[in-house]
Amino acid sequence: MTHTVSVGPVQIGPDRPLTIIAGPCMAESLELCLQVGTALRDRCAQLGLGYIFKASFDKANRTSIHSERGPGLDAGLDMLAAVKRRLDVPVTTDIHEPAQAAPAGEVVDLLQIPAFLCRQTDLLTAAAATDKVVNVKKGQFLSPAEMTSVVGKLTEARAAGLILTERGTFFGYHRLVNDFAGVREMMGLGWPVCFDATHSTQLPGAGTTSGGRREFAPILARCAVATGVDAVFIEAHPDPDNAMSDAASMMTLADCADELARLVALRAALHQPAESPPSPAKT
Repeated sequence: MTHTVSVGPVQIGPDRPLTIIAGPCMAESLELCLQVGTALRDRCAQLGLGYIFKASFDKANRTSIHSERGPGLDAGLDMLAAVKRRLDVPVTTDIHEPAQAAPAGEVVDLLQIPAFLCRQTDLLTAAAATDKVVNVKKGQFLSPAEMTSVVGKLTEARAAGLILTERGTFFGYHRLVNDFAGVREMMGLGWPVCFDATHSTQLPGAGTTSGGRREFAPILARCAVATGVDAVFIEAHPDPDNAMSDAASMMTLADCADELARLVALRAALHQPAESPPSPAKT
C-alpha cells in the first residue's frame, strides 16, 4: 500500500491526479519565476493536474567554481514566498545543508533533497524536523532497493511524509540511464514516486557545465507515467539556451505545456479498466 501525501492542497498518491513539480532550474529573478509559474499553474488547472512550483535558491553542485549559483538563501526564499502568495500554489526548493532546513521549511511546502546528498543523515533528519513533506532524489549511484535506508531514516525521524524521485543512474562516463523496472520496484517502498524527466537527460560532467538532451525529456516522462508514477518533475524556461543553469536539459515553457496534455491522456488510459475480448462467434 502506498501512502498519500499532502503538499498544501495538492494530494500525491496512486489514486490521485498526476502531480507536476515544475519551474525554472534557478530562481534567476522574481519576474521569471512568476512567468513560468503562472503558465504552468494555469495549464495544470486546465488539465486537472496537481501543481507545485519549483526553483532553486542555490545551485551548490556545479561543475565549475565559476558557474552561476543563484540568489542565495534569503533572497531566494523571498522570491519563493512571493510566488506562493501571488500565484496561490505550493512551492518547493532544494536544500544542501542541515542549517538551511528550518528557514526553508518556514516558506516552502515541500523540501527537496538533492540526489548526491540523499544519504546525508543530518540533512535528512533536519528536513524531517520541519514537519514538511520531504522529496528525496535517488542518488545516481544507488539502486532503487537501496532507497530503503533513506525511507528508514526519514520515517524514524518522523517526517510528515516523503516522496522518492528517480532521476537517472550513472552508466559509464557522461551518461545517465533510466531503469523503469527499477522505478516500479521503488514504488513498492510504500511512498509516492516522482520521475524527474529533465535531469534524467543530463550528460554529467561533459564539459565545464553539464550537458543534456532535452529532446528526450518528453518520451522519458511518458514512459514514467505509463509505469505508474504519481508525479513528474520538469524544469522549464522560456529560453533554456540562455538560462543561468541546466540550459541543455530544461524544456522550453511552450513544449512543457504541450507535453502535459499527453501525460494526462496517458494517465487516463492507464487507469481505464481493460476491455474484455469479444466472445468467439458461434458456428
